Amino acid sequence: MLIPCIDLQGGQAVQLVHGKKRELAVADVFGQLAAFKEYEWLHIIDLDAATGRGSNAALARELCRTARDEYNMRVRIGGGIRSVARAVSIAAWKPEQIIVGSAAFKDGKIATTFLRALTAKIAPTKIVIALDTARGQITIHGWQKVLKLAAEEVMPQLEPYCGAFLCTDVDREGTMTGANLAWFRKLRHATKHPIIAAGGIKSRREIAALQRLGMEAAVGMAMYKHRLR
Repeated sequence: MLIPCIDLQGGQAVQLVHGKKRELAVADVFGQLAAFKEYEWLHIIDLDAATGRGSNAALARELCRTARDEYNMRVRIGGGIRSVARAVSIAAWKPEQIIVGSAAFKDGKIATTFLRALTAKIAPTKIVIALDTARGQITIHGWQKVLKLAAEEVMPQLEPYCGAFLCTDVDREGTMTGANLAWFRKLRHATKHPIIAAGGIKSRREIAALQRLGMEAAVGMAMYKHRLR
């Protein structure tokens, strides 16, 4: 399954290369949402909140409402959810699931105390844990800090706290150089939880290959540039 993404930065829908260099920006965010309306799922990520450089909360909330109520899309939303109170606040927007990344880790380890508190308020099935990886190691805080942890190592320990994993290959994110299928196969062997794959995906053939692995595919750059083939 293909899932389109709206990544928010400065009130625009943007696409970044390796999470750093802005490749393109779309000012008409709701027009971009309308272009995706035929898809079942939508990912909304507040990049400014993820990096601690601002917030697009009002915009994200309205996108979530419009996608859900007007287009009947199922929404996953994330970016900067680092407290239980914030998670509960965003869950009140009624997305299908919320995405938690950086807060799942503390001092280079799994943040068990936070995750227990989170799942006491929000059912694990409503939570997706983001495991973004650069050079084989998990990266957090908007891909600015690298941990000495590999996604496949921590997945089994994180399973009780989520309903799925969002795994982004930061090394290929925004490059349209193709999905790292070998890495995704490794992840598939590490957990029975659903996995949403992201990073470098450029073709429907790759999406089909991921589907055979039992994975969904979150696609950004190739869709924005109309180069998904």
